[in-house]
Amino acid sequence: MGLERLCSPDGLDSLWDWNLTWHTEEPELTQCFQNTVLAWLPCLYLWVCAPFYLFYLYRHNNGYICMNHFNKAKTAVSLILWIVCWADVFYSFWERSHGLVPAPVHFLSPTVLGISMLLSGLLVQYERMKGVQSSGVLLVFWLLALLCATVSFRSRVLQALEQPSLVSVWRYTTFFIYYILLLVALVLSCLSDQPPLFSQAVKDTDPCPEPGASFLSRITFWWISRMMVTGYKRPLVESDLWSLNPDNRSHCVVPGLVQHWSRQRQKVQRSYMYSPKKAPQNEVKGASAADESEILIVRPPPQTKEPSLLWALCLSFGPYFLISCFYKILHDVLMFVGPEILRLLISFVNNSNSPSWHGFFYTGLLFVCTCVQSLVLQQYFHVCLVSGMRVRTAIIGAVYRKALVITNAARRSSTVGEMVNLMSVDAQRIMDLITYINMLWSAPLQVVLALYFLWQTLGPSVLAGVAVMVLMVPVNAFIAMKTKAYQVAQMKSKDSRIKLMNEMLNGIKVLKLYAWELAFQDKVSEIRQSELKVLKKTAYLGAMSTFTWVCAPFLVALSTFCVYVLSDERNVLDAQKAFVSLALFNILRFPLNMLPMVISSIVQVCSLLFYDTQLLLMTLVMLTYSQTTCPSHPMFL
Repeated sequence: MGLERLCSPDGLDSLWDWNLTWHTEEPELTQCFQNTVLAWLPCLYLWVCAPFYLFYLYRHNNGYICMNHFNKAKTAVSLILWIVCWADVFYSFWERSHGLVPAPVHFLSPTVLGISMLLSGLLVQYERMKGVQSSGVLLVFWLLALLCATVSFRSRVLQALEQPSLVSVWRYTTFFIYYILLLVALVLSCLSDQPPLFSQAVKDTDPCPEPGASFLSRITFWWISRMMVTGYKRPLVESDLWSLNPDNRSHCVVPGLVQHWSRQRQKVQRSYMYSPKKAPQNEVKGASAADESEILIVRPPPQTKEPSLLWALCLSFGPYFLISCFYKILHDVLMFVGPEILRLLISFVNNSNSPSWHGFFYTGLLFVCTCVQSLVLQQYFHVCLVSGMRVRTAIIGAVYRKALVITNAARRSSTVGEMVNLMSVDAQRIMDLITYINMLWSAPLQVVLALYFLWQTLGPSVLAGVAVMVLMVPVNAFIAMKTKAYQVAQMKSKDSRIKLMNEMLNGIKVLKLYAWELAFQDKVSEIRQSELKVLKKTAYLGAMSTFTWVCAPFLVALSTFCVYVLSDERNVLDAQKAFVSLALFNILRFPLNMLPMVISSIVQVCSLLFYDTQLLLMTLVMLTYSQTTCPSHPMFL
């Protein structure tokens, strides 16, 4: 009753009425709901996001944007909206002074809206001082405010046509001005401001348009349209390509990894120096306390802890990669909204007494859900691909940086071919894994949710499909174990071949002098043939795994439907159950098909990090034991 008291002094104006909103041919929201929930929803969003957004702007300074007509217009629209809202408040006080009793909501809602509009104007100016060319927070705020105001706009127009005696000229006039200004503010938020002073985009002749694109252009990838049109008209050449995004360049990516790696080394060294492990008893027997403490510090422990390259990568690129986890969760939730809307749409078709607008509502909701799901999925892949590219760039840059200044003692442990193999092949495998690493938790989540909704639709018959998936787990485990063994053998053969090729190139003069070309050719061909045999076996296993998991959704659906129909005569597979179940089974198809690819990538990376001792030693040596510097090289400036 709290909100009802705000809407009317007697509390008779209800907040929600199903007969007025849903069970009617012309849906309408109550005036109390429009004046409270619809008016406060965008304000609540802005006030919740404002502290986090202000903290983000405080930590990220991109420069300074000069005052221009564009940001002046955005600020002026916010200030005019603030004045319009306060005009409604003053009008309510004027009504009260003339003996009328306006509802408390006419004082509260314009006040909340006015403060929110003032906050939006302040955010526009703070973004300008921090060099933000386009704001996603304000764009969503204006969009929410316009959508909520559209509902009230329709209600006011219908009321003015049907009940003109109840129209308040002042409130209607201020609301229409408010609505037009919201539309103007939304249009301005879809555009981008000029670049900040002294920015890299001003200095570059052909900068990447992504950093300066508007928020709407970035979520729809409209900023790449110019290159796509150019590629459609003629083949692209090198001069058509933009400069690399400054955030993705090696001079920004590599130092971050090197810094976190140095911290890992220092942490391991501190734990090594102050290790509490005792020395052997026969060596410290008869020594004093001071001598024993000296032995504990100087003598290395039997097993030393190695610095974690994986943890350094997580600290360097983990915060940006976590954005993809948020996108993935949102996408997975939206995937299961579609089948539920489809269930409601089929129920509407089967019910002839439902209002016709229900069908349009369900269809529009399904279309909006699909569009949002597509946008979220593309943003997810964009973040994953950029994260993988940065990880690959950082690994290659760090290895190359240390390879230039590596000591002779460290150079004897690995050859140049192994360094090239590490930078070219293995760094690419880590990049490929990052693209689909979220499927480790997303695939089980999708399977569990799909089975839950299938249980709600088909009941215990879903256990037949679960049994089929469980029976496939040992097959996939066997394939994964064999793939791991073949991967280790392949990497050993590859290292042997690269090492032999490197020795041949270093001693090419001696080889040509003694005419040993054919002998060494046979050695290289022998190693290559063994490597090809392993690759052939791996390809067979991959084909078997792909075939098994492609057939899995079909077998799961077939077994579930058969058990459902044959278990009870009352179980009828009607259109609603069939189409909803097939939609859920199609959702199962993607995680089940992606699972072998993810498992294969994890096996390859695990083989790289834990089973290939040469490459692991190469990583630790090049990033740890080299103490020299090369100030003249641009990588070290």
